[in-house]
Amino acid sequence: EQEEEEVAAAQCPLPAEKEEGKGEEEEVAEALHLAKRRKVLCSEFAAITSSDAAVARGFLAGNDWHMQRALNAYFEPPVEKEKEEEEAAGGVPPVSTGPGSCIDLTADATTSNAGVNSADARQEDDSSFSLITWNVDGLDLGNLKERARGICSYLTLYSPDVVFLQEVIPPHLCLLQMRASSYTIIPGNIDGYFTVIMLKKSRVKLLKHEIIPFPTTSMMRNLLVVHVSISGNELCLMTSHLESTKNHSKERIKQLQIVLNKMQAESESTTVIFGGDTNLRDSEVTKLGNLPNNIMDIWEFLGKPQHCRYTWDTHSNTNLDAGYKCKMRFDRVYLRAAADGGHIIPRSMDLIGLEKLDCGRFPSDHWGLLCNFDVIL
Repeated sequence: EQEEEEVAAAQCPLPAEKEEGKGEEEEVAEALHLAKRRKVLCSEFAAITSSDAAVARGFLAGNDWHMQRALNAYFEPPVEKEKEEEEAAGGVPPVSTGPGSCIDLTADATTSNAGVNSADARQEDDSSFSLITWNVDGLDLGNLKERARGICSYLTLYSPDVVFLQEVIPPHLCLLQMRASSYTIIPGNIDGYFTVIMLKKSRVKLLKHEIIPFPTTSMMRNLLVVHVSISGNELCLMTSHLESTKNHSKERIKQLQIVLNKMQAESESTTVIFGGDTNLRDSEVTKLGNLPNNIMDIWEFLGKPQHCRYTWDTHSNTNLDAGYKCKMRFDRVYLRAAADGGHIIPRSMDLIGLEKLDCGRFPSDHWGLLCNFDVIL
């Protein structure tokens, strides 16, 4: 470790002339700090690209240690390579070939894919809006680059107005900030793993945001809240990743209570939508006395459609390679309508992320939820 730090420090030599008043010990301390910072950057780059330390150092050093520039260089192969891959595929580049085509959420549609075109047309309609919530499993470093591409390709395909992401890691955030320029991106943290809310700039106006801590979490969890305007309607949007595992049920119920209290505390003229990975079991909601009368579980409101009941399913999703088989409705979306009428009405809910990628794995161990709403103007 010390040798690596010395090499890193050597790659960025100190100025030939010492700054006036700066002692040798201070310069050494600065060099060590720089070396440690570069080591962290290498680790993050290697994680998102599934590469090794040497590759990470090469791309970072070649781009003046700017993470975004280095990732951009890595994810965008030379034009010659892209042409070779396209020719090998018979002249039509597959969706999963060429990282840029999948990661770039803002790229113009260049194919005749009806799904993409119809999704784009639908988003321009002020009488509806769409939302995706998805735990992207950033803590699983296996095939992370390919899975990040897969998730971004789904966001490109559906072009949702609002996105709630959970288990985002810093390299994911870098990619989103670099590629998704058509979205306002609000992270719930910047260290470890965290939630993110994305708002399509052409449809959703951000008014303000806040982060509400969960005082007794042992897993870095919190509640991310944004206030927005969509088609003239004021909405409060919230996402969270509630405490995980069966053993932390008590803490999870406490966190759910904080969420419900916050939803009810918002102005009665505002529609409130919460979505995320709740890790909830139905029995825990029952323990809390069920949801308040003015807050609905959208899946239940829609008639409990079986096709989108289980969002964490080790029968169908093999990412965890789990020895046990389990189906859970961990990912949920709640709605508290504005008091003066149903300006926002849930229309449909579907699972996304159900197709395996070329690497043989799914984008995440969770299915994503795509929700469509009608807006009463």
